[in-house]
Amino acid sequence: MAKKDTKKQDQVLDEGIEVEVENNKEPSETEALQAQLNEANEKFLRTLAEYDNYRKRSIKEKEQAYGDSKAAVLTELLPVLDNFERAASNKEASLEDYQKGIDMIFNQFNDILKKAGVEAFGEKGDEFDPNIHSAVMHIDDENEKENVIVDVFSKGYKLGDRVLRAAVVKVAN
Repeated sequence: MAKKDTKKQDQVLDEGIEVEVENNKEPSETEALQAQLNEANEKFLRTLAEYDNYRKRSIKEKEQAYGDSKAAVLTELLPVLDNFERAASNKEASLEDYQKGIDMIFNQFNDILKKAGVEAFGEKGDEFDPNIHSAVMHIDDENEKENVIVDVFSKGYKLGDRVLRAAVVKVAN
């Protein structure tokens, strides 16, 4: 009977992992482990590539959504621009007709803002709030309450809870 060689020898795999195998065993166990490692590496690389594609697609979709929303708002404003052009080109209109046209354009513009969810604020008599009002003048008036808006230079606008522009006001001290 021939003696089996029971010497152990070290075998180094491609990735630098050292595995101990007996001489009399087939390297199929090592090959199976190598195949599992290669499969795990491929899964990892596929997952990494999928994530990178997802990230790029998300950025592209975000830019497209921004462009689409911007185009939608501008499309709503174009009829207002058309009406201003008509009013400006109508040189023969009477002052009353011209004023009526401007009022109609103003109402049309306000309707578009309301439809978009924009709300105006900053009225005379409102209490001053530094979070939404910008005080550019203060007056001392004994007839007015303290911290009350006495004059509005430009209205403020907000979209939901987000202030688009603070109201510019004069406040009584």
